[in-house]
Amino acid sequence: MTATRHRAMLLPAATVLVGCAAAGVVLAADPTSDAGFPLPPCPVKWLTGLDCPGCGATRMFYSLLHGDLLSALHYNAAAVVFIPFFLWTWGAWALGRWRGRRIPTWEQWRWSPLVGLVLIAVWSMIRNLPFPPFNALYV
Repeated sequence: MTATRHRAMLLPAATVLVGCAAAGVVLAADPTSDAGFPLPPCPVKWLTGLDCPGCGATRMFYSLLHGDLLSALHYNAAAVVFIPFFLWTWGAWALGRWRGRRIPTWEQWRWSPLVGLVLIAVWSMIRNLPFPPFNALYV
């Protein structure tokens, strides 16, 4: 591996290290119970009482780290669905840095921003509806 490739891979390696550190904090904190040290609450939920699109993501991440997919889906189903897209984007970015040229990903498709915003808006609305079956999405 050349020195240029070493330098190019420093940032992807740093993101992996930060991700591992974040996973360690979430595992130590145990956001699903009061046993771990407290993590800051979601400001949207704290101020309005409503679930934002990201509410439950820390508990979802904790559940995924423990291999509990059903609990992860309960805490934030949208985030679970988006994880493969985020991993695809990260992998293409890291591979592009390795090869020295950009790799096309879903985020460059024409309708991706609009579709993403609409999905997030719809998720925000349906998870706050106060009647079945939608009230099961409230965390």
